[in-house]
Amino acid sequence: MLKPLSLPQHLCHQDTHLEQSFGVLCWNTQKKTLDRRFQYRLWSLVHQYPSAMLLLQEAKLPLGQRINLAGLSYAMAPNIQTASHQYGVLTASNCHFSELEPLLSHSRELRFATHKSAMLSWHRLPDGRPLLVANVHAVNFVHHRRFWAEMEELRGRLHHHSGPMVVAGDFNVWNHKRNGYLAAFAKELGLTQAVMENPHHIKSMFRLPLDFIFYRGLTLEAAIAIDTDVISDHNPIYARFATH
Repeated sequence: MLKPLSLPQHLCHQDTHLEQSFGVLCWNTQKKTLDRRFQYRLWSLVHQYPSAMLLLQEAKLPLGQRINLAGLSYAMAPNIQTASHQYGVLTASNCHFSELEPLLSHSRELRFATHKSAMLSWHRLPDGRPLLVANVHAVNFVHHRRFWAEMEELRGRLHHHSGPMVVAGDFNVWNHKRNGYLAAFAKELGLTQAVMENPHHIKSMFRLPLDFIFYRGLTLEAAIAIDTDVISDHNPIYARFATH
């Protein structure tokens, strides 16, 4: 496995801006992005739960090739590259990307394995304000001090943005110490957790959920965890927001 050498992106909605109300679907896809069954289910989901944003973790793309991802623009922050594929977090949208910033963790899982990645993207709200969206796959299999250090570095980067924000992903908070770190991270940034309907569908470990959507400067209209018939070992979570 190689350290990623390129940042895949396909931006074809640069003349389109977010609407007053928009949906965000967050899903750890367990590297199923290229599977036909996954792609069919994704098309179905974005029609049932209209989504201006897809925030995918463990996405898989063919190296040097574009894919059709429910007809959306996309940008990936890879954490793994092989001879034929890249893997990482992927943010897809039907609207303009103003700016992109991929991030790679300093820590490697189990000290010698893979990094984790995050993608920061900026989008224009109807009133012209920038919305910052952070798509996060938090580092796993490291000491809690390293986990906290990675979260603190991310918090410091997000702290520079004073406007509306969505922070979502798989945070790997499978024990109470990690869960407490995530709560402190959200509090420091003034983020509110989108509490899901049907929370039993959220991927959990040791009875603690791993996947979250947080927000700031927006009005939450709906939030739900969606059962997807074992496409991935995670189910997607969805939130719909309106601008103030």
